[in-house]
Amino acid sequence: MPVQMPDINLVTLLPEILIALLSLVLLLKSAWGDENRGGSISAMVIAGVAIATAITLRGGDTTTFGGFFINDAFARFMKVLMFLATGLVLFMSQEFMRRNKFDGGEYQVLTLMALLGGLIMASAGDFIILYLGLELMSLSIYVLAAFRRDDKRSNEAGLKYFVLGSMASGFLLYGISLIYGTTGTTLFTGVATALQAGTGHISPATVMGVILVLAGMSFKVAAAPFHMWAPDVYEGSPTSVTAFMAVLPKIAAFAAIFRVLLVAFPTLHVQWNPVLQFLAVASLAVGAVAAIGQTNIKRMLAYSSIGHVGFILLGLTTHNALGFQSVLVYLAIYIFTNVGAFAIILLLNREGIGDEIDDYKGLARQRPMLAILMAMFMFSMAGIPPLAGFMGKLYVFMAAIEAGQFGLAITGVLFSAVGAFYYLRIVKLIYFDQPKEGAFTMVMDLPARAILTVAGVIILYWGIFPGALLAWSAAGVKVFL
Repeated sequence: MPVQMPDINLVTLLPEILIALLSLVLLLKSAWGDENRGGSISAMVIAGVAIATAITLRGGDTTTFGGFFINDAFARFMKVLMFLATGLVLFMSQEFMRRNKFDGGEYQVLTLMALLGGLIMASAGDFIILYLGLELMSLSIYVLAAFRRDDKRSNEAGLKYFVLGSMASGFLLYGISLIYGTTGTTLFTGVATALQAGTGHISPATVMGVILVLAGMSFKVAAAPFHMWAPDVYEGSPTSVTAFMAVLPKIAAFAAIFRVLLVAFPTLHVQWNPVLQFLAVASLAVGAVAAIGQTNIKRMLAYSSIGHVGFILLGLTTHNALGFQSVLVYLAIYIFTNVGAFAIILLLNREGIGDEIDDYKGLARQRPMLAILMAMFMFSMAGIPPLAGFMGKLYVFMAAIEAGQFGLAITGVLFSAVGAFYYLRIVKLIYFDQPKEGAFTMVMDLPARAILTVAGVIILYWGIFPGALLAWSAAGVKVFL
């Protein structure tokens, strides 16, 4: 009998096609263009990302390639976050890229390819598509981490990320093979149907497959105990790359985790939820405790991100609408808080400082507005009202209480209090210590001013008026309810 071809609707993939074509055009332009092409390349990238964002927002709920690729409200929410993360980081890094000769085009192409991989992960309806997106994103970021070829720390960061990332990919592939062996399909809905048909007997191989898939995805979000790469890679990578890898891979990986757990394995909730709870508590503990002794701000932010992953996982473990919504809210807030903090680090890098925590001593005496903004970003990460970070943590705790997970909620509150110490330490250095002579004389250009203004306003606005963000996130998670 003839093989029935799946319905193919390329309009569903229009944002991905646009990003892929833009990457190819920039690759050719970087090879054949003139030497002063950095500004035009950056303008093309930002314009392309803006157009892709507009197309994504106007999209409807569709699937193509027989359910392998899904475009729904959840995918659009996560894609818009990825577009924002990429556009903001590239816009604020223009001076850094020019100074470090990263503006030849290759850097931007790798960034766009990583973005493309993340977009594919957000819409993946099949394990093979998910893996292809994951590897496209990961391979691009491996190269970006080692982009500063004459810097030993950058080379070390790229190598460590590659070796450990390859091991995580092995876990993921082995888990996928076990799932395929027990269900006979890699399509998420097909796996769910096969498991539902055999609910009375859950194969140990299937459970092991789910655990291995979770382990592979946990590496990408730097959840403990799969976090060992994050501090060294964050510290050694160029600061613009660190800012990028702090946000985009986490959004893409959490989008994939949502799809895998809630679409492919809803009947195995009893098996995978304890694993998520363990990852959440371990990440909260590592993020809160290990960051206290750090002297490098990028290493501190690496451990901070591990703690934030713990809060996000805590929202996912609740398995209720409020918990799912809290994950999306937290990710949206996390983007602007991190981008704002890294924008200030990039500003100080212009003077050859900014990587060490002591470099921020006395910032308030020389640059009071920068000090206010840095304090806002640190307070938001700590979850102090009326900033947006407080709303993110509040909704996670509310979801945990609604689910009856009082122990996890109390654990989260305690580790949040512990973690607040190292954020407040930076604020203390900014306001109560003396600056070094001649420090903080860097010039703020338009991109830096714009990014810091946008990040500061949004962090404050979402903390006081979170209604629009809550409504948008609620619409995004309806597909899983």
